[in-house]
Parts: sequence; structure tokens; C-alpha cells
Amino acid sequence: MPYPRIPTTITVHLGTPSSNARNVRVPFIDYIKNVASSEIYPTWPTASLRANILAIQSFAMNRVFTEYYRTRGYDFDITNSTAYDQSFIPGREFFDSINRIVDEIFNSYIVRGNQIQPLAAQYCSGTSVTCNGLSQWGTVSLANQGYSDIQILRYYYGRDVSIVYDAPVAANIQSYPGTLLRLGSVGEDVRTIQRELNRVAANYPAIPKISNTNGIFDGATRNSVIKFQQIFNLGVDGIVGKQTWYKLKYIYNGVKNLAEIYSEGLTISEVERIFSRVLRQGDRGIGVKTIQYYLNFIGFFNSELSPRLTVDGIFGPATREAVIAFQNFYGLTPDGIVGKDTWNRMVDAYNGILNALPAEFRSYSSLLYPGYFITTGASGKVVEQLQTFLRVIAQNNNAVPTVTVDGIFGPQTQAAVTAVQRINGLPQNGAVGPITWNAIVNMYNEYR
Repeated sequence: MPYPRIPTTITVHLGTPSSNARNVRVPFIDYIKNVASSEIYPTWPTASLRANILAIQSFAMNRVFTEYYRTRGYDFDITNSTAYDQSFIPGREFFDSINRIVDEIFNSYIVRGNQIQPLAAQYCSGTSVTCNGLSQWGTVSLANQGYSDIQILRYYYGRDVSIVYDAPVAANIQSYPGTLLRLGSVGEDVRTIQRELNRVAANYPAIPKISNTNGIFDGATRNSVIKFQQIFNLGVDGIVGKQTWYKLKYIYNGVKNLAEIYSEGLTISEVERIFSRVLRQGDRGIGVKTIQYYLNFIGFFNSELSPRLTVDGIFGPATREAVIAFQNFYGLTPDGIVGKDTWNRMVDAYNGILNALPAEFRSYSSLLYPGYFITTGASGKVVEQLQTFLRVIAQNNNAVPTVTVDGIFGPQTQAAVTAVQRINGLPQNGAVGPITWNAIVNMYNEYR
């Protein structure tokens, strides 16, 4: 789950959630102006207007951030039914005083304490309708008494609320990554489901907790997914597709009460990333090594791409040039930066070549990285080949424990993999990605 960002647009359902009404997508700033012009009076004191607009913005952002309706199977972010959400009148004019304030603070929202999610800032008129949140008419009286916008908000929502100013603005993109997450998948999306499963498990103890939320989809993660799918009547396959992703997010939001005024909330530590969104010149580490590995392999079979790179984990000028050449060849924006699109295309290109190897290279196919992470819970010929490599290494290097070649990636195989990673100065996670595979093959070739 990412840090909150102001959405550039918001999709509004013109009716109650289940009604057969149309959706409209509008700029977020215009949506706020519309709602504010529909719900409050432009002649109210400035502090009152600002407090109300901040509540309107925070409530709408909470709906977007938690994907409140999308986790329920709808294709919109919010409705214009005041029984559920906020009043939005298509085509209405905006008041000048509201225009000015929204233009000034549209990228601000309310948070509680050390939580990062926009506050689900419930409110009501305070006259015909009362609620536990902000009273719109009550803000007028407070403003006339000299209360500032933050003092008004704290009067209604508690002394621990504050305002986040100048939040970044970004496209409103659904959280589902668009690809199936399964055994061998790696990345921040896997970390997200691991964290969410562990929190849901606190309320549903039949779900086994995942001891290492490192972003590697291993056997423990698959077991947790399977139990979640069984409990919530989903197709039981241990794979996280769109339905399982949004069901998990729905239950996670529910147990944490993220769409309520008072919630368990999200803290910075719960959304910190260990996988970079992008890699660019100046970056270092295992992610850069992986890019260099893929580019070398792809370039070996494509003379139009850059010459061989040194797999040193340093994103220098040569790596940037190789990335640009790759991007140009595959019709991507040639910016020399490896983001999601470039990364996915790189993996696809690697797997495409792997699956269509020229005849003269097929005898070497068993030495090539299979294109996905191999970890606990995996089984089959690839694991058997891996164990064969490890067994030869163990016979020649006492620092690597021996393994049984049975095609099942269990604790014994994990221990041997971890030992190889330790010897080669790689992250000791016991899972085999392209760099660990390459290290294992190099040691195997040295000893055989």
C-alpha cells in the first residue's frame, strides 16, 4: 500500500452504490469544488470554509486510498449519494470563495497521530442530521468565536489530528498489480500481501502467519493464501489474482477500521518499501545486478543491443546506455530508468528467449536461470537441477551443507542456498533469483 497521494482524477457513481447509474470521472480538484459548493455556504467564515473543505477532501481521499468501493467489486471511487458519501451535482457552478480556498489547499488532508492514511473525516449538517463527526453549521459558530481551521478540526475529531500540506499529486491507479502473484513471485506487491495476511491472521488465527515478510512468495506465503481463500470462499489455488487481492484488501481494511474516524490506522513502518520503484544511474545493489544479468543475456542474442556489462551492481553510464538501447529496441520511453514497464518488458524478453533457444544452445538450457524465483514450496525438475548443482558444490566445499536430490525445495535445500549466498556476499534469504542462480552455476562449473 503506497503513501497517500492526491489523485489527479476521481470516478463518481451518480447514485447509490448498487444503483444502475452512470459513472463520471472528473479532476479531483473540481470534484472538491463541486462538493463544497453543494454542501456549504460561500458566505461562511474563512476558517469554517477551510475546515469543511479539509474534511471533504480527507473523506474523499480515504475512499480512494482504501479503495473502499473497488474492494467491494465496484468500478468507481465514491458515490454522490449523501446517504453514503458526498453531494456531487454534475455541471454545477462553483462559488468564488470556495474556488480560492480549494485552489490553495486541495493537496492537503487530515491525519490522526502517527497514522498516514487520510482521516475518514465524517461530517453532517449538524441541524437536520447529526453525527459523531464534524458539524458543518457548528463550524460557523466556532469560527465566529475565533477558532482556526485546525482548532475546529480538533474540536470535532480530537486533539491528535493534524493537517498534511503539499502532498504529492499522482494518477489514481488501482492497487492490483495486474499480474498473478504466485510461488516464485518477488517484489513489493508480495510484501504487501504478506503484511496484510499477517494482520488479518490476528483476527482469523486459522491463517498461518508468515515469519519472513521479505517480498518473496515462498511456501509459507502460499499456505497462508490458501487458508485465506478457504475461509473467505474464494477459488483455492494459492495464487493471488484480482479477486483474492481485493478480498484481502477489503478484510484488511475492515480489521484495521481504515474507513472509520477512529481506526487502528497505518504507520510509516507498515508502508515502507524495500524494493525500489525505479532504478537509475547512481543506484547500487542486488537489483542493479539483476538488471545487468538480464541485459547481458538478452544482448547476447540481439546484436542491436549494448555489449556485455560487468555485473557489479553499480548503475553507471554503461548500464544506463544499455537500458536506453533496450528501451529503444522494445518501443519504450528511452529515459535510461528501469521502472515497472521496463522491468516487466525485460523479464518478458528474457523468458521469450529462454523458451525459444536456438538449437545450438539447448544443451546449455539447464544452466540458465529459469526466469522465476525458486524458493521453499517449489518442486519439480528445476528444483532437482538446482539440488544437483548444490550437491556437487557441497562435495567440494565444506561450507555448503549437502542436499538430497529429490526435487522438493525444503529446509535442507534452503540451508545450502543460504550458504552459497553467504560465500558470494549476496543477501541471505535462501531463495534463488537470477544472481544467486548465477553464483550457484559458477561454483558448480568450477567444481565439476
